[in-house]
Amino acid sequence: MPFEDRHAADYRALNLAWIEQHWTPEAEDYAVLDHPRTAVIDRGGYIVMAERHQQVVGTCSLLRKNDGTWELAKMAVAEAARGGGVGLLLGRAIMDEARRRGAREIYLESNTVLEPAINLYEKLGFTRVPCQPSVYSRCNIQMTCPL
Repeated sequence: MPFEDRHAADYRALNLAWIEQHWTPEAEDYAVLDHPRTAVIDRGGYIVMAERHQQVVGTCSLLRKNDGTWELAKMAVAEAARGGGVGLLLGRAIMDEARRRGAREIYLESNTVLEPAINLYEKLGFTRVPCQPSVYSRCNIQMTCPL
């Protein structure tokens, strides 16, 4: 389901959980997580939320980058819901939304320590590309997928 303001606390908590498990959140994390409506939606992006039994169990963002390129960002699945296909559904929903918006390519940044996420991205059709400078110090892998 599309993000609503009532989801803001869940969006923040789900993402901080995976970030804080491995790293210290960075300024760019807080800029997005503390203000999802202004940082994502009001800038032409999209956030999808996954609910199970009326409880939020996942989220993923789509950020507009430039002429035809969009970024899949801030994908998170609650620990209790992992392994149940929620991440795949979120990824597909974001990619479908990117297509509806005319995207030619979708891009993401991650870290190889997140092996299950990397495997999911590859299952969605993403391939590794040489890393460019990132706003995130934890970024050590970048991937793209033509749409």
